[in-house]
Amino acid sequence: MISLLKHEKPLFLAILAAITGFLLEHAIIEAGRGAQTLATGVFLAIIIAAALRVAHHGELLARRLGEPYGTMILTLSAVTVEVVILAMMMFSGGGPTLARDTVYSALMLDINGILGMAAIVGGLKHGEQPYNLDSGNSYVSMILVAAGVSMFVPEFIPAGKWQAYSAFTIVCMVVLYALFLRMQTGRHSYFFDYTYADDTAQDDGHHAGSKTGHHALLLVASLVLIGFLSELMAAFMNHALAGSGVPTIVPAIVVALISASPEVLTALRAAQNNRMQAVMNIALGASLATVVLTIPVVEAIALMTGQPISMGLTPVQTAMLLLTLLVASINLNDGETNAIEGYTHAALFATFLFLSGLGV
Repeated sequence: MISLLKHEKPLFLAILAAITGFLLEHAIIEAGRGAQTLATGVFLAIIIAAALRVAHHGELLARRLGEPYGTMILTLSAVTVEVVILAMMMFSGGGPTLARDTVYSALMLDINGILGMAAIVGGLKHGEQPYNLDSGNSYVSMILVAAGVSMFVPEFIPAGKWQAYSAFTIVCMVVLYALFLRMQTGRHSYFFDYTYADDTAQDDGHHAGSKTGHHALLLVASLVLIGFLSELMAAFMNHALAGSGVPTIVPAIVVALISASPEVLTALRAAQNNRMQAVMNIALGASLATVVLTIPVVEAIALMTGQPISMGLTPVQTAMLLLTLLVASINLNDGETNAIEGYTHAALFATFLFLSGLGV
């Protein structure tokens, strides 16, 4: 028990925060915007700490399973965090564009933020970094199809037909990801792996005595706690931002940041270690999983509640996403990344943040 407490301090802190928040929720809301903003910041920090533990246990599970299963666990864990937080915020009164803005923000953060920063860090240290060209091409084409079906086309669907198209989108995304997983773990699994000259078959021995079930259990427990904390944070955030004039996309960026925080650290470590294939699997795999897993959940919520959600991108968002995927397809056409390619994605990410600050 003492050992568990020592290594899982964020987990126990999250439990304490959940109990405290549940008991003091109404008092904090009634205390005014200052208390609401402070509570939002505190819960945001605790949720990020819990998300990092999710990544930690996911990474240890990944080491035991190897590629492509390893990074698949990491990306699915991060997307699960995103889905849980997003669902809690939607049920707590999130706006009709929250889901759209969250998926869009996650794509900008994963592709332009994570991939861009990793390419810069790794490129400055190692020069050109190789990866499997087939993986980059496969990811980008599937992200474009998934985003097109679920986020470009809905802008042209008549209002009276939204339920039919929502049901179609759910089926289409689930089938698309099922086929992708079959490809990633079956006949074409070598698309998502790369053999480096200094690869070794030995694990580094870190936590060698721990059990797979132990990490799986703590990962699930952390996800459950994140769900409770997210519901409380959403309540505080909604009250704090009401009438403040803050751009409506800010809560969506917060959700995307929380879910991507573990991936950022893992991807940067991989880039520093000259493992760009892991970066590809994390950044692009998370982007694809965000679209094909998050959207079916929010569409299902919309169908259950009878309240339509706006998944159609705005003209500015459409331009940014198409530009991002175009640049990615050009950069990922030779099987190597470098710092210059990283700078191009970093410039797009800076543009995304600037436009978000302008509220467009």
